[in-house]
This record gives sequence, structure tokens and C-alpha cells, in this order.
Amino acid sequence: MTNTFSFSSLNLSSDLLENLNSLGFLTMTPIQEAALPIILKGQDIIGEAKTGSGKTAAFGLGILSKLKIENNVLQSLVLCPTRELAEQVAEEIRRLARNTKNIKVLVICGGASEYQQINSLEHGVHIVVGTPGRVLKFLKKGAIDLKNLEILVLDEADRMLDMGFSLEMESISQFVPKLKQTLLFSATFPDEIESLSQIFQKNPERVKVESKHNANIIRQIFLDVGEQRQKLSVLIKLLALFKPQSSVIFCKTKQNCADVAKTLVKQGIAALAMHGDLDQNERTVVLTKFANKSCLVLVATDVAARGLDIKDLEAVINFDLPIDAEVYTHRIGRTARAGKDGVAYSLFVQAEKEKLLEIEKDQGSRGVYLELSELTNIGQFDLIAPNKTIYINCGKKDKIRPGDILGALVNEAQLDASSIGNITILTNQTYVAIASQFIEQAITKLNAGKIKGRKFKIGVA
Repeated sequence: MTNTFSFSSLNLSSDLLENLNSLGFLTMTPIQEAALPIILKGQDIIGEAKTGSGKTAAFGLGILSKLKIENNVLQSLVLCPTRELAEQVAEEIRRLARNTKNIKVLVICGGASEYQQINSLEHGVHIVVGTPGRVLKFLKKGAIDLKNLEILVLDEADRMLDMGFSLEMESISQFVPKLKQTLLFSATFPDEIESLSQIFQKNPERVKVESKHNANIIRQIFLDVGEQRQKLSVLIKLLALFKPQSSVIFCKTKQNCADVAKTLVKQGIAALAMHGDLDQNERTVVLTKFANKSCLVLVATDVAARGLDIKDLEAVINFDLPIDAEVYTHRIGRTARAGKDGVAYSLFVQAEKEKLLEIEKDQGSRGVYLELSELTNIGQFDLIAPNKTIYINCGKKDKIRPGDILGALVNEAQLDASSIGNITILTNQTYVAIASQFIEQAITKLNAGKIKGRKFKIGVA
């Protein structure tokens, strides 16, 4: 028996349906329910949905349902604003395709070897997920051929425009065949999105799902800090009182990010800044440390944080209120995922009162107001990360697998498996979370020993 909210009500293959069932995807999210029937009909679509809404699975299932596996050519292209998002999207598509053999998905982004990417393209791929800059470069070189393209996806389209990719997107449109399906997804809809749609799409159907957050899931708390210069002291008191073990603090500018992170570190709080001045390697290390619980507080700008899929985020803190209500909705939607509760704290000054009222009107509810007197004098405190992260100068190119790293840490470094956290293997580098008290033991013994019969350089990330 099927119902309209079940994936089984859609025209999907038995392989895809069985895999969805094994993944626990029993019913569709609102964006999937609204968008998938349109996508499966082959129509262009403009989808508006907040972060964590399930849109990746919506367009991923659309791509996989149309794929001709026996035809070893590029049939779908997904464009994303950042390397992190591209890798997450590719991983999600591979997960959705687990029951279907021989599907080739390739990530094409900066910060990785062009030679290896071109070599992979020459061997044939079905789906490319990439960033506009590197994809355009390969199109101009002739390394990417779109003549067999059937589906083009523009994911997080608003942030691609925010990050200055509008010219690249227009140039990419010159290489895209006219007879193709284009799926455009965005969390916010500035006027430029309409122009982008006109370039790539033909009579798209619009889908918008409710972007307000359930007040029972995300508690929204506002604090009047009085004056701008008091924000930092209020922020520290807030962290001291609630001690979130995983939080993102949003700032308007790169300078604010750097200043806030520096102040928090001096206070004994494991914090890192993420903003546009970081290169790709620095960004990768910051995000890996945050995922590894080597850093408990991430201080970020909206553009730098866009596209991050952060699991188990306990709190979002708006050090600076965002420009508009839609951005606020997008920010706080990063917490309370997968059925969990979350909290969003927002600091404001009187001059921002109008902006605050706009946010409450958009949310359809009034937030909770916390008096500064409730942030009692807390004295000295810290938020120390339980883990530290080591780097190992080896990666996928060395045919290294998580089991190789785990085996070396247990056997060579004599660590208990319970003291080892996330193992992240990249092309040329591997990062491993280790319980802080065992970090020196891990580095010393691994440097003296071998991994998979070979010696590699190891240190603190």
C-alpha cells in the first residue's frame, strides 16, 4: 500500500526504492514531495527551501532515475558554490546509488590535482559535481564535454552569485546544450536569481516550501546588549552560562570573525575563524577540526559557512544580526537537524530593533528575550575540546583506507580504539581525531613506526 508521502508512490526503480528503504528514507520531506514529481516528468524547476530540507536527495533521485549506466558519458552536471558542498553532494548521490552498480560520480573543484581529474574524465563518468571556476576551466580546455548532458543542477544558486560566480555561470551556459533539464535550488531569492533562471531555464515550475522553523525544535533567544562594544563580553558570558559543545557564531565581516575568534581563544575557548581570506587547505583544516571536536566554536561569515553540512550542531549564535530575515532563517536552520532540538541566540543593539521585528514577523512568532542580568558573573571558565587532530602526509593517492590508519594507531601507537575519532582521508592528506591526552603518544609512535609498511610525516594539524 502506498501513500502520497511515500517514495514508493513515485516512478522510481526497485533498486532505488530498496536502497531508500535501507537508508531509512521512508517518507518524503516537503521539498521532495513538491519537487520530485515535477523533476521525474522532465520539467525545469526553481526550488526554494532552507538548509537541511532534503533537496539534495530530490535532485539526486531525479538524476539517478534518468541515468543510462551503459552509456559511459557525462549525463548530469551539478554546480555548487564550494568544494565542501560539492563533496557532500557527490557523497549523497553515491549513497542514493548504493544498490546500482557502476555509476561513476566525479568531483571537479579547485584545491585538487587537475591532472588526476582530467584523467578520471577521460576514463568516463556519468555525473560531475563541481564548482563553477574549475568546471569552466575544463570546459574551455575541452576536458569536459556536455553534448550528452541531460540534467543540469544549480545548487545553492544564491551563494554562487554572492561568491562572485555570475560571469562564470554565464560562460558555462554557452557550453550547455539547449535540450536539457535544469534544476535550480536556492535558499533565498535575490533579483539576480531570476536573471540566472532566464539564462539556463525554459518555463520552470516554481516550488517553495515553508521556511519557518518550529519554535518547539529551535528555541530562539534574543539579547539586547546595549552597546556594540559590549557584544564580546556578553558573548563570553553566554558561552559560559550555556556551554554549548558545538556552536557556530555568525559575524558580518571577516575582521569581526578574526577578532571574535581571537578573543575566545584567549578566554580558553576552542574556537576557529572561517572567512573568505582562508585558502582551500586552511578551510579544509578548520572544518575537519570542527567535525573532529578539536574545535567547539566556529566563527564564520555567511558566505564562508554556506553549504556546510554540520551534524549535531547544538547552537547558532548571531553575533551580528543578518541583513534580512531570510538569511536569519537560513542561519538558524543549521541546528535542530535529524529530529534534534537546537537553540539560536541573537545579540542586538537598539539600532537593530526594526530588523529584529522584521525577523519575528517573518518567523511568525515572537522570540524569548533574555535579560543581561540573567547572565550572572561567571568568573574564569573554558571550553576545552576533547580531541586534537593529527595530520598524516598520505591519502587516497597512496591507496590508504580508514582501516589502515586505525590499525596503525592501535598496533603501532598502542592506542585504544575508543580514543580515536573521525578519520578523514583526502587525496594527499589524512586527518585523524585523537583524544587530547593521547596526542603526543600517537605522533611519537606513529613517526617511529609505519602505516601499511611505509613511513609518512605526522604532526598536529
